Amino acid sequence: MAGQARLREALNAGGPGSQKEKGPQPVDGILSVTPDTPEAVEWRTRRSIIDSAGASSSYLEDDDGPKPSELYGKFTWKIENFSEISKRELRSTIFEVGSYKWYILVYPQGCDVCNHLSLFLCVADYDKLLPGWSHFAQFTIAVVNKDPKKSKYSDTLHRFCKKEHDWGWKKFMELNKVLEGFTVSNTLVIKAQVQVIRDRPHAPFRCLEAQYRRELVRVYLTNVETLARKFVDEKREALLHLRSEDSGFRTFWGSLDPKRRRQLATTSGETVLKGVVKRFFNEKEVTSTLVMDALFSGCKQLEEASRNLESKKGKKEKPPVVTVHADTWSLHGDVQTVLERAVSEAIPPFRDDKAGDALAVRNAQDSDDYSSNYVERDERRLAELGRRAVEMFAVAHVFSDLESAYCEAESIKRQDALIKEEEEAERLEDERAAARSASEKEKRARKKERQRQKKAVETAKKEAEDEERRKLEAQRKAEVQ
Repeated sequence: MAGQARLREALNAGGPGSQKEKGPQPVDGILSVTPDTPEAVEWRTRRSIIDSAGASSSYLEDDDGPKPSELYGKFTWKIENFSEISKRELRSTIFEVGSYKWYILVYPQGCDVCNHLSLFLCVADYDKLLPGWSHFAQFTIAVVNKDPKKSKYSDTLHRFCKKEHDWGWKKFMELNKVLEGFTVSNTLVIKAQVQVIRDRPHAPFRCLEAQYRRELVRVYLTNVETLARKFVDEKREALLHLRSEDSGFRTFWGSLDPKRRRQLATTSGETVLKGVVKRFFNEKEVTSTLVMDALFSGCKQLEEASRNLESKKGKKEKPPVVTVHADTWSLHGDVQTVLERAVSEAIPPFRDDKAGDALAVRNAQDSDDYSSNYVERDERRLAELGRRAVEMFAVAHVFSDLESAYCEAESIKRQDALIKEEEEAERLEDERAAARSASEKEKRARKKERQRQKKAVETAKKEAEDEERRKLEAQRKAEVQ
């Protein structure tokens, strides 16, 4: 429910646009870098499965650019005497994240709305940036309550540009709730976390700083799981059609030579990686960064599992259905077995043995409610979802090509059968035509014979009649004499 509420807030996010004045503005309050809590420091020492899986990769290595941790910053803004402020808007000191300059903007009485506190993250000096600039970032803004579990958090993902150089929430929270523990000694405390994201659409990439990801995964893990399960079930349903053609497909596969089999059971890594990013990365979805981290881990897990198969290290582990070697992704083992596994292995439901408090992770507090073991459990789940999603994408892609080849072969078989049928029909027609011709010839011969016989009879009759006339003529002549 928390994840769904956060998604609704993200969808309602927006910016005040051109209503803010351009140029240098006076700053309000005190902005400082948010220090790590001891719990956060301790968690950071535990290398996450997301970050450690397949530490080395022959095809998915990070380049020399900045890492997510270098593109992340968190800040605390304290606004004293908040209830006495009459200004329409308040601006924080400018801070830098990912080589970009930002500031937080607050409308104490609301921006275009009444009775709400409005909060925005803004690009500083946006009008001085080069034409065509854009900054892509995920950020979280919180108004802190004296009871950390009641603090108000909102997350969103946005591509900042000249037309949308500010983004946030016009209705961040109702003003009457601000007095319910959100101002201590008349001081409003706002926390911001900003994660700049690099544009790397050619392959899954790591987006989030480790601690920030741990906070987000607790909130959005259910949403990521729903997305992954929907995708896997969709592909399983598509593969069922091919399994229903088991006899014909098995015959087709058995008729292929080994070289053709290897060719059809393999695809390029570039195709898989680009395809999986296109399928899952949506700049408008706040969960996209978690999904990319999961897919990045999933790709590396598959490559590591493939190396273990070669070195025999993974004997006790269930073998993957896809193996990865450099830029080549291949079905592992018998194609029919892979198809059966792909169709039958759904993503099992997540058993949340202990409903941890997401705000406990946000504040790195209350370890009894949300221990580091549960953090690790959720990240393992996220990594497993990433592996299953990218594995199913590769399997579905290969079987799509296989099905195309099978359908083409079946089409050729049907064409051959049709040609043979047509040839047989032509042969039978020729035989029938020959028979008709022979019959007609025989009929003509019989008719001709009948005509000849008739003519012979008529000739004989005529000759007899002529002979009879001659006799009668001779007899008359004899009588006259």
